[in-house]
Amino acid sequence: MKNILIIFFLLGAVTLSSCDKEYGTFYSDNRPVVPVTFPGATTYGFNPYITHSIASGGDITFTMSIPENSGRTIREITKVVGGATAINAGSVNSAVVGGTGSTAAYNTAVIPGNGTTATFTTNLTEFAAKTGEAAKTDANKLIKSGGELAFMFLVTLDNGETIIPVQVRVRLVQ
Repeated sequence: MKNILIIFFLLGAVTLSSCDKEYGTFYSDNRPVVPVTFPGATTYGFNPYITHSIASGGDITFTMSIPENSGRTIREITKVVGGATAINAGSVNSAVVGGTGSTAAYNTAVIPGNGTTATFTTNLTEFAAKTGEAAKTDANKLIKSGGELAFMFLVTLDNGETIIPVQVRVRLVQ
């Protein structure tokens, strides 16, 4: 019993003495000084999303916005990565605009901004061609009722600062 008390006392002492909060780059929430939002997207849950009908077709459009009082403007959407929901910030960093294969960015040229907003537009046909979706078998297709497409962006501000906003999704319905 005496040994157990000594062990608990030592365990408690170690626990109390090792509780320094050292939050650094990888242990804190890294929020940009200028936040990027997606007006018109539903933000229920974590990733903003829009709903798109497969049957009606048409364009898929995301508008990005930064606060007008930030003192910054969006110069361009430098890179776009599209695919399944597994894409992440690493996918954006490694993508090559105008590249081919798995490292190719979705966009072939930068998309200019318009003041505090920038708009990205695509459609399901373009998505299928640029992501290899057209070659997939039916069981693995993303373009189906209940499917989710994901996009991530590298946004460049007028001062050269770059921001990678959260992933945005397109929820597909029939």
